[in-house]
Amino acid sequence: MVSPEGRGDTGQSDWPQTRTGANPSREWSGGQHKATYFSRSPGAVHGARCQPTPRMAEAHQAVAFQFTVTPDGVDFQLSREALKHVYLSGINSWKKRLIRIKNGILRGVYPGSPTSWLVVIMATVGSSYCNVDISMGLVCHIQRCLPEGCGPYQTPQTRALLSMAIFSTGVWMTGIFFFRQTLKLLLSYHGWMFEMHGQTSHFTKVWAICVRLLSSRRPMLYSFQTSLPKLPVPSVPATIQRYLESVRPLLDNEEYYRMEMLAKEFQDKTAPRLQKYLVLKSWWATNYVSDWWEEYIYLRGRTPLVVNSNYYVMDFVLVKNTDVQAARLGNIVHAMIMYRRKLDREEIKPVMALGMVPMCSYQMERMFNTTRIPGKKTGLLLPLNERYGSAQHRAWLSANDPAPHTGQGRPRQRPGKAGSSWVIECAVGEPVPGWSRGKGGAPCCPALACPLASVADVLQHLSDSRHVAVYHKGRFFKVWLYEGSRLLKPRDLEMQFQRILDDPSLPQPGEERLAALTAGGRVEWAQARQAFFGSGKNKASLDAIERAAFFVALDEESHHYDPEDEASLSLYGKALLHGNCYNRWFDKSFTLISFKNGHVGLNTEHAWADAPIIGHLWEFVLGTDTFHLGYTEAGHCIGKSNSMLAPPQRLQWDIPDQCQAVIESSYQVAKALADDVELYCFQFLPFGKGLIKKCRTSPDAFVQIALQLAHFRDRGRFCLTYEASMTRMFREGRTETVRSCTSESTAFVQAMVEGTHMKAHLQNLFRKASEKHQNMYRLAMTGSGIDRHLFCLYVVSKYLGVSSPFLAEVLSEPWRLSTSQIAQFQIRMFDPDQYPNHLGPGGGFGPVADDGYGVSYMIAGENTIFFHVSSKFSSSETMADSDPGERNYDNMLKMLSDLNKDLEKLLEEMEKISALSQHLLPILLFLLRKAGPELTSVPIFLYFICGTPTTAWLAKRCHVRTQDPNR
Repeated sequence: MVSPEGRGDTGQSDWPQTRTGANPSREWSGGQHKATYFSRSPGAVHGARCQPTPRMAEAHQAVAFQFTVTPDGVDFQLSREALKHVYLSGINSWKKRLIRIKNGILRGVYPGSPTSWLVVIMATVGSSYCNVDISMGLVCHIQRCLPEGCGPYQTPQTRALLSMAIFSTGVWMTGIFFFRQTLKLLLSYHGWMFEMHGQTSHFTKVWAICVRLLSSRRPMLYSFQTSLPKLPVPSVPATIQRYLESVRPLLDNEEYYRMEMLAKEFQDKTAPRLQKYLVLKSWWATNYVSDWWEEYIYLRGRTPLVVNSNYYVMDFVLVKNTDVQAARLGNIVHAMIMYRRKLDREEIKPVMALGMVPMCSYQMERMFNTTRIPGKKTGLLLPLNERYGSAQHRAWLSANDPAPHTGQGRPRQRPGKAGSSWVIECAVGEPVPGWSRGKGGAPCCPALACPLASVADVLQHLSDSRHVAVYHKGRFFKVWLYEGSRLLKPRDLEMQFQRILDDPSLPQPGEERLAALTAGGRVEWAQARQAFFGSGKNKASLDAIERAAFFVALDEESHHYDPEDEASLSLYGKALLHGNCYNRWFDKSFTLISFKNGHVGLNTEHAWADAPIIGHLWEFVLGTDTFHLGYTEAGHCIGKSNSMLAPPQRLQWDIPDQCQAVIESSYQVAKALADDVELYCFQFLPFGKGLIKKCRTSPDAFVQIALQLAHFRDRGRFCLTYEASMTRMFREGRTETVRSCTSESTAFVQAMVEGTHMKAHLQNLFRKASEKHQNMYRLAMTGSGIDRHLFCLYVVSKYLGVSSPFLAEVLSEPWRLSTSQIAQFQIRMFDPDQYPNHLGPGGGFGPVADDGYGVSYMIAGENTIFFHVSSKFSSSETMADSDPGERNYDNMLKMLSDLNKDLEKLLEEMEKISALSQHLLPILLFLLRKAGPELTSVPIFLYFICGTPTTAWLAKRCHVRTQDPNR
């Protein structure tokens, strides 16, 4: 069978088949063997329905070619229509190849151009005609070195022109190399990030002028890739010093002294050797972190992707374009393929900080046509995303680690998450069976030494895909995106999706919950894939899904944000995060989710890229859908549909009972995870970044300090806090950790809670905490973070078989508060001031630790902030399942009221602290409100409005009386 993608497509129905239902079909009659091969090219079938039909007219149109074997020979019959589409598909593929070649040339000579090459040649030739030798004799030397020719064109004039062209090309390429190296040197300067706003130095101003001059020509998406500097390897003393500073507020004097001794021993004895290997890798590799990060943090994880790794992104929630599900999906899918076409042609502008410093774009390469393929074995490695204390973790420890403690009274654990990613954990205690010995008798980590450990998940990326896979009511379909070489219009896509919605056929046995395999354990999915999907129609249908541009889920539920219904946004987020655990293909780079009322969203796999990358796509798609494609008054896509298009193809499965049992088991695992997640999403309206910036405070530092106060009031202690920052100013950079719980922030929080400090002292503490956080964020972005360096040192230690108690302890610390700010307005698709309601609330992720919180927030516009907070019902630490009678809520409310009184006089004189006080309580309350219904009666803005014109309203509403003006 031949398809436009050049591969077999058996097992897909709504095409005529013989009695056996196999393709190709064979019929034996009168000694003749007749074989029929079907083409799946779009447009080959006219007027067909989604359900299987035996109409001969459709069969005739579907046939690409037939041949009949008889005693007289072989009789061939060709279908011109089918071959036409195969021809057009080939032409389209060659066009893409030529575009890639052209883009490769243009990207390779940036900041030069073919025009500049011609200018250099013309200047050289012109100077020669003016008897001015700008080459200083090099042209004559090149001319003498040229071989003597015997053709009619080997005249002295021709040889002179050829010599000048060679000289000009050499000068041009030398100039490009010089400009690139100069730009790389300029981009290695990050001093501008540490200068206060309005206090730019003269050196930075000159630097900015040089960068703008060298990057003034319109760049393509990947034009700056080779000019970006490499991620530097920090020095070990600097990393250890910053680490000790980060844990100081979390440890008492005795614990801190012990950690200090471990760090000193590591720095003096073990670290120099590990650092040498790491520096060597940084010289050789493009990025010394990214490949290990992707492999060990993501692809070697054996536990479910749902909740643990995948994250979600929401639609516009304050506006609605249409109620027609198929129409909205038609526009969205069309906009996504438009984005992919721009991506393939590198027509997307690179993201630029301050409009001049380019960010690395390499993560965008695998946005489409990418699937995570499950691996089966990982040696004796502890699952990367396993939570400490879970049943799987305890089973692994009991089976593989006879000494489950480090000897320091702390269990080895690593439930940490890097903005939804996980950190590796390997045993470092007593040797376990199968472990080899390194130098000094240290056990080598089998995850890095065992050959089986190389088998992990793989990201399969295709250069092109011409279809999407669709799920609806337990059935899978294949929808073509092109007719020949033409991209389907939104109205045509709407018609195709409506055909699926109208299709009354029932799921095949085992088909309805098939996608639960991608939501369960990775080992179980890998084993099932090998056993049941390695051949026949199952393999063909699985290929159709895994080779799709992306996955589309047509849900029968309706979700949207209703400001009057507090739970609506949380339910919307839950539906995007995990659905019903079998209506999302969690292995795809992203699943586009369409709800019955026209709202959409994304569920995104994390290994291939970080959230800002999918956010870039989502901004383009929503902006294009709203402001460029549009809808009719009836809510349908604009234009006229082509009713002659071939209908969507129903994928066929033959799922045995054993496979159905595995599917059910995976579903139960995923459902238990999903049911255990509590997600609370809300919109905070009193103010946004506008007011915060007027107070000359970083919005991110503002929220992070507020989170520290909220968590301390919730738990009565501080915890290791993770905030994701990006390192995309370096080539192939991804993320770095900002440890937000600092000595400065804890000092401010404690002073706020004590309530005995004067306003000037509080102002000073807050200013110090904010400046400290901003400085740490800048250090992380400029390659001077803590955790990626220590992570890579740990990986090197396992390769070398070196045991380090310090690294073991560092990588055992849990992140009980994992936070992430969502990027916005990376593309100016519209003016947010003109359309203030066209805001997306961003997205969120599942809880990082079993006993912690996952907090995602988007400072969306000037006057609003969205929060997404996740925790687990099963944890008493997060109070998700606690009995309201177990806590003294009267004392809590009194504490909040006292805090309100203490701050009122302080904040009325300091607008910065006023903004802070206004913002702290919603963060606190969304954590506390889980504790019981009593807290739900507390106004969500209790703590914010002090020091503003609405203080009287708040005091009346909350029965708060201001007093003690000195506090």
